[in-house]
Amino acid sequence: MNPLCGRCNRVVYPTEKVNCLDKYWHKGCFSCEVCKMTLNMKNYKGFDKKPYCNAHYPKTNFTSVADTPENLRLQQQTKMQSHVRYREDFEKNKGKCFSSVADTPEIQRVKKSQDNISNIKYHEDFEKAKLGKDAPQPQSGHSPAAFQPPAASQNNYDAPSESVGQAAGGPATGSGKKYRAVYDYAAADEDEVSFVDGDVILDVHQIDEGWMYGRVERTGQQGMLPANYVEAI
Repeated sequence: MNPLCGRCNRVVYPTEKVNCLDKYWHKGCFSCEVCKMTLNMKNYKGFDKKPYCNAHYPKTNFTSVADTPENLRLQQQTKMQSHVRYREDFEKNKGKCFSSVADTPEIQRVKKSQDNISNIKYHEDFEKAKLGKDAPQPQSGHSPAAFQPPAASQNNYDAPSESVGQAAGGPATGSGKKYRAVYDYAAADEDEVSFVDGDVILDVHQIDEGWMYGRVERTGQQGMLPANYVEAI
């Protein structure tokens, strides 16, 4: 039995049948819904199971949505859950309360790094090095006692500043090398010396691989200084 046409609702014979959009059409009935232009399988566009030409194909329009109370509530809830809102609240409340932090592997790594670079850790290693084989040797013509730490410094780290200066092994004036500062440095302890870029450091003696002892020509102060902050003249 032959099917009926989707437009004129009459019988469609095989010689004039067009099968498209889930319907059967006469070739003459397969036309645009608006301008009635005859279409074929190459130039038609289907919408809602109806054929259209390219010029009259329905366009998709966007619908504006009013800010109803329900939409406002959802919008506010989304903001409260967003990461941006969380960061804003965190910055506002930072420092107002304290919370316990788990000792995670990352925190343990940070603590270990801080211990390695701390000033106390450095001075402990420095005191041990002075008492060991790597203690600095005195220059010829100078008293060896100048490089020997006093008994109070060996037994107690919190010795007076005068003992610390002796333990640092301050050499006699005019007996060391001359260096120039290439960076600014602020003393972090009593036995260290501050300087700025371009200062000349006199009477410089090597204490260990990373530290020296010398006198700043501009200020007249003497003490320990980092070796990577200066260069030889």
